Amino acid sequence: MESVIKKIEAEIAAWQPEGGAVEVGIVRATGDGIAEIDGLSQAVMSEMVLFDPTFDRTLEEALKDARPLYGLILNLEEDGVRAVILGDTTKIYEGMLVRRLGKLLSIPVGDELVGRVVNPLGEPVDGKGPIAGTKERPIESEAYGVIDRAPVNVPLHTGIKAIDAMIPVGRGQRELIIGDRGTGKTAIAIDTILNQKSEPKATRPICIYVAIGQKESKTAKLVAELAEKGAMEYTIIVTAPASAPAALQFLAPFAGAAIGEHFMEAGKDALVVYDDLSKQAVAYRQMSLLLRRPPGREAYPGDIFYLHSRLLERAAKLSKEKGGGSLTALPIIETQENDVSAYIPTNVISITDGQIFLESDLFNKGQRPAINVGISVSRVGSAAQTKAMKKVAGKIKLELAQFRELEAFMQFSSDLDADTKKSIDSGRRMTEVLKQNRGVPLPFEMEAAVIFAATNGYFNSFTPEEIGAIETKLQDYLSREAGGVLMAIKESKEIREETDKTLREKLDTFVAHHKAK
Repeated sequence: MESVIKKIEAEIAAWQPEGGAVEVGIVRATGDGIAEIDGLSQAVMSEMVLFDPTFDRTLEEALKDARPLYGLILNLEEDGVRAVILGDTTKIYEGMLVRRLGKLLSIPVGDELVGRVVNPLGEPVDGKGPIAGTKERPIESEAYGVIDRAPVNVPLHTGIKAIDAMIPVGRGQRELIIGDRGTGKTAIAIDTILNQKSEPKATRPICIYVAIGQKESKTAKLVAELAEKGAMEYTIIVTAPASAPAALQFLAPFAGAAIGEHFMEAGKDALVVYDDLSKQAVAYRQMSLLLRRPPGREAYPGDIFYLHSRLLERAAKLSKEKGGGSLTALPIIETQENDVSAYIPTNVISITDGQIFLESDLFNKGQRPAINVGISVSRVGSAAQTKAMKKVAGKIKLELAQFRELEAFMQFSSDLDADTKKSIDSGRRMTEVLKQNRGVPLPFEMEAAVIFAATNGYFNSFTPEEIGAIETKLQDYLSREAGGVLMAIKESKEIREETDKTLREKLDTFVAHHKAK
């Protein structure tokens, strides 16, 4: 083997440009998705390299392969470099030629990606043919500084009453969705994407859903659902399935951020969902251990915090001088047994601008979405709400938190005074109002009208058990009989005196009709 390598080294020496940077190396050893490379003494960190089985062609010819096999340099060592293999590791062998590409890892970005499913290298995986007309952008870039940012004050409506009322998300915010497996984290993100269809086309954000380590069948089902509901016309899917190498799972969120930044810098709004960063952290741990980096807490390398912070800091609302675009991030983290104090959850909580905590106990009780109001918070808060939502939802969070305490107290006491019983009944009604099925996000104006009815006592004549059916009837009634009111709320983003009066009249008519029954 040594004689073969010496022969190849002699051939490589002939390839190197005189007095220039070393452009070609050879694979010394390979295994577990990592390649040890000799000869690239001028290589830089995060540089792309191309594995080429053929010696007798130019770099341009090698790049014309149907699926070029790339690597990413992540370790610079005294006697060589180590690179992660971005593709089929079985095609890499000792003695293989490796070419420097002289650029940081880049992917194609642009409007042409909308409606497509791509891998973290920007290659289409939806069977719809190549993507033409794109331009390349580095997968990692420096986050914008404070001076280049503007305050987050424009809402990103999720279509989920409980979130838009109590834990509002603004355009440019980073709001963490956290909870155990199977508590509806992805459902919230998908409903948010679906709800953007109800936004005006001019201000509708481009949505990027990044599936990290998911089953391919789950991603295919999700793409079919988005296509069926007309959401793929403004959505891009980046997928690194469970079967993909750890390197691609690690890169997928950065690819999503790069695509989103392209739209942000063009003055548009973008929303990127990272589903989920727990799996990215595991992939990064796997890569780091194979690269011989020292493990730390829970075997994660010490820079795992930097990994997530440099990703999430790229979400921003840009100033008018920079075009006024925004990139909103909804990272998802999976907990074990509701343990939010574990290493990765605490890291990401400290980086984001708030969290939506989904509790398995609430989910099992039938509270959907299963949001724990006490722990969930938006650090942007009412600054990211319209005047209409501020007016109707001001006290909901406090009332629900008090109700949860009273509900716990009620288990130990059979005799309740009238005021306490009234508060508990009110809390139960509000809990029922905030329940919402998956896949049916509500337009902002409908949310505002329903919550207006709840906070102004229009549901008090009904038992908590009746609220679900009554609310469905109310939505149908308002769509049918109060279209003008809903349109006024949608256009003005507030409930003015005249709108308030008309809405109360419509609600009085509705309640009188249904109470009589």
